[in-house]
Amino acid sequence: MGHWFSRNIVEPGKLPLFLALTAFVVTFLVTRTITRLIRAGKGPFGNVSSGGLHIHHVVPGVVLSVLGGFGAVSSGRHGVTAAVFAVVFGVGAGLVLDEFALILHLDDVYWSDAGRQSVEVVVLTATLVLLALTGFSPLGVNDMTGEERQDRTALILTLAVNFLFVLITLVKGKLRLAIIGTLVPLVAIIGAVRLARPGSWWARRLYARRHRARARARIRAYRHDKRWTRVRRKVQDLIGGFQERAPGRGGSTSSS
Repeated sequence: MGHWFSRNIVEPGKLPLFLALTAFVVTFLVTRTITRLIRAGKGPFGNVSSGGLHIHHVVPGVVLSVLGGFGAVSSGRHGVTAAVFAVVFGVGAGLVLDEFALILHLDDVYWSDAGRQSVEVVVLTATLVLLALTGFSPLGVNDMTGEERQDRTALILTLAVNFLFVLITLVKGKLRLAIIGTLVPLVAIIGAVRLARPGSWWARRLYARRHRARARARIRAYRHDKRWTRVRRKVQDLIGGFQERAPGRGGSTSSS
């Protein structure tokens, strides 16, 4: 394990990315645990306020992200300094994305259904960073041999084809598949060849006169959402604690 870690993480200069991802995940989990305890009125934790103003933890998160980001850019990929700034950035990013829904809606929706978007963004971000950490490159470049990389025609063609699949998946209304497809081309291919989501640009433009395709798309979307929405909500509840409705000192707001 130690040899694998050194060869695949330390030597290629991926240690800062590994530390940032670890700090990101740990910070998110610790933050969610603390906010759930505050909401339930348990433990020594409480919201942070200044002059009656509730300070959300996205505020220190932004500061840490800026410090860690600029520090990481200036310190390279090796050394103690790079590792420290990577951890600082990971902690800041975890605090910021835990309140992604608040930033998106400009409202304290932390414990509402809209607040589930924060959990979804965190999981998606961690997945993408993990894929990058394990060697996946954008638009399938990692699947090419050394000779193919040197061949500009093959490289450009690979990038163009995979980008096309990602773009088609995106305009078909499948944002998650499109994002993951930038690192795993197979995912983008699956999203590109299947029916578009109702209401997507693809469905509005290309299914307008194709009544059967439009009906099939609606039925498929309904069955997919019915099958997976409940599962996704259970996972989000497990991570984010949305089923906990007991009022506490934290009220309906999040902790700092």
